[in-house]
Amino acid sequence: MRPWFAMKLGGVPFEEEVLPIYMPGSREAILHYSPSGKVPVLIDNGVCVWESLAIIEYVAERFPNAGLWPREVAARAHARAIANEMHGGFLPLRRSCPMNLRRPRGAVDLSDEVRANVERIDALWRDCRIRYEGPFLFGPFCGADAMFAPVVSRFHSYQIDVSALSQHYIATVMGLPEWSIWANEAAKETWVLPQFEIPITVR
Repeated sequence: MRPWFAMKLGGVPFEEEVLPIYMPGSREAILHYSPSGKVPVLIDNGVCVWESLAIIEYVAERFPNAGLWPREVAARAHARAIANEMHGGFLPLRRSCPMNLRRPRGAVDLSDEVRANVERIDALWRDCRIRYEGPFLFGPFCGADAMFAPVVSRFHSYQIDVSALSQHYIATVMGLPEWSIWANEAAKETWVLPQFEIPITVR
C-alpha cells in the first residue's frame, strides 16, 4: 500500500501485479521477483528494489518532481525521520491490529504496549499537522503520509481513539480518490487469512 500510494499520488506510472501472501506457494512466487521473499518489490529496467521505504526513496530520486519529500531541508529530514520510525517500529500495534480493509469496523481490547504506540503516533500526527498546517503531515501529500497509510486503515477499522487533529487527518487520507481505488480492489480479493480476522471485543 505504501509505495502504491506514493506513486499514485506522485503521478508516477507503473504496472501492478498482485501476489497473494501467507498462502501455499506464495513465497516461491514472490521470490521470482524479490530476493527477500516479501512484498512490495519494484522492478525498474533491471533495478530491483524491495522494502516500502526504499522503494519510495528510489522513486523520489527517479522522479524528483513527484513531490515525495518536502522541498525544505528541515521538513524533509523530519519527514524521513518519522517515515523511518514507522518503518521500523510500532510492532505491538501491527501484531494486535493487522490491516484488514474488509473487517467489520469495531474496537478491540488494546494492551498497554499498543496504547503506547497509538499515543506516540497520535503525538506525531498532531505535531506535524500543527507545525506544517496540513492538510497532510507536511502540507501536501508526501512519502511520510504513504508510510502511515496502513496505520490510518488500522485506526479506522479498530475504532481507535485519537485526538481531533488526528481524526481529521484520518478522514483526509481516507477521502483521497486513491484510497477508494485501493479499498475497492481489496474488496475483490477472494482469499481469506484467518490470522488477520480479528473479532470485535469492545462493544
